[in-house]
Amino acid sequence: MKLLVAVKRVVDYNVKVRVKSDGSAVETSGVKMSMNPFDEIAIEEAVRLKEKGIATDILAVSMGVTQCQETIRTALAMGADRGILVETDAALEPLAVAKMLKALVVREGIELVIMGKQAIDDDMNATGQMLAALLGWPQGTFASKVEIADGAAMVTREVDGGLETVSLKLPAVITADLRLNEPRYASLPNIMKARKKTIDTVTPADLGVDPAPRLTTLKVSEPPVRKAGIKVGDVAALVDKLRNEAKVI
Repeated sequence: MKLLVAVKRVVDYNVKVRVKSDGSAVETSGVKMSMNPFDEIAIEEAVRLKEKGIATDILAVSMGVTQCQETIRTALAMGADRGILVETDAALEPLAVAKMLKALVVREGIELVIMGKQAIDDDMNATGQMLAALLGWPQGTFASKVEIADGAAMVTREVDGGLETVSLKLPAVITADLRLNEPRYASLPNIMKARKKTIDTVTPADLGVDPAPRLTTLKVSEPPVRKAGIKVGDVAALVDKLRNEAKVI
C-alpha cells in the first residue's frame, strides 16, 4: 500500500508569534520554523503502518518555498521513503493545496492519505475534508486510533460527545488528532540517511493547478492585552463587581 503524508512548514510551536509592523501578516523572518505538530503525528502513524507490514511506500509532500525541503527531510528522518516539494511563493489556501494533493495522489497511485487535522498557523482544518471530496474518497477526521485490515480502515474519531468509530473502505483520507500517537525523535543515523533520500521538485503548473489566493487578508492584529486583576475585600464586593462591572450574574 502506498501512503501519502502531507507535511507543512510552520512557525515552531515554542515561538511567540509576532505580527508585522504593517499588520499584513505574521512575522516569519528570522523565526524558527518546524513541521506542523499534527503532521508529525501523521508521519508517525504512517511509519507504524509500514512497520506492521501494511504500508510499503511513504511519500512525504510539502508545499511552499524552497526551505520546505527541511520539513520533508525531517519526515524522511522519521521514516518516510521519499519526498516531493511543490515549490511556489504563492500564499497557499486549503482548496489549492487539496487540488495539488489530488493530482499527486492520482499520479503516484496513492491508496491512503494521512495528514494532520489542522495546521497551527491558520487553524483552517479544511484541507483533508476538501481532498476527500475532490477524490470522492471516504474520510476519517480527528482520528485518535487507526486500524487497517481487509481493505478497510477502522478509525476512532474524537467528537464533541466522546468517541465515534467509522469503517472506511480504502482508498481513504485520514486526518490525525493529538492523541493518535506520540511521534518518535529522529535518530542521528536516520538523519544522515535522510540526506540521501530523494526529494523531487514540481510546480503547481506541473500539476495543472492555479494556486492564486481566493481570499484577501485585510488586517492581522495581536489580541488586546489583558487587564491586571484586582483583589476584593469580601464576598459582597466580589458579587457587586460580577453583577455591575462584569455583568455575568
